[in-house]
Amino acid sequence: MSMSSICGVLSQAAGRSDLSGMQIKIKTSLHTSAVGLVAFILPAVQMTHIFVYGTLKRGQPNYPRMLDPANGKASFCGRASTIDKYPLVIAGKYSIPFLLNIPGQGHHVQGEVYSVDDQMLAFLDRFESVPDMYQRTPVKLKVEEWVDGAGCGQTPGSTMEAFVYSTTTYQPDWVELSAYENYDAYGDHGLEYVIRESRDD
Repeated sequence: MSMSSICGVLSQAAGRSDLSGMQIKIKTSLHTSAVGLVAFILPAVQMTHIFVYGTLKRGQPNYPRMLDPANGKASFCGRASTIDKYPLVIAGKYSIPFLLNIPGQGHHVQGEVYSVDDQMLAFLDRFESVPDMYQRTPVKLKVEEWVDGAGCGQTPGSTMEAFVYSTTTYQPDWVELSAYENYDAYGDHGLEYVIRESRDD
């Protein structure tokens, strides 16, 4: 039944013609209820925590991809480091950063945590060539710095779990490469990262 029909029935039942104020209140109440009903019916957007340690960090070559709404939504939550040590190496002819999935070796890797929606998660899976080049696996983190009001639900010093794009499909000699604690494409390692648009394969 529509709001006008409800008000009409009330007017007829009361036998009065001065219910305009009541009608306004009823309409307002019904409108508010309808908004609440829509919010209740619509499914909540699923958000996932992603830990990035390489070129997707702020100030790095691929960070603009995290900002592009065409890829989905990504909200910066804060900085964190891996609880376990991992080798973070720069490998291949394009000097790509890889987190080798070898717990106990390397460093407590520093990176950033983002809350991403399903669309961005699907984009990142494609961008990271899952499962051939990287595999999306859970990792335990120690929160170093958090953004107030980011809606990510953590505090500095706490521990959390997020997904990370690490790899088990690495070349055997990669384990002998220098391991880094904090990747910077423009660092003094002298290994220039080549963006995808400039690669020859």
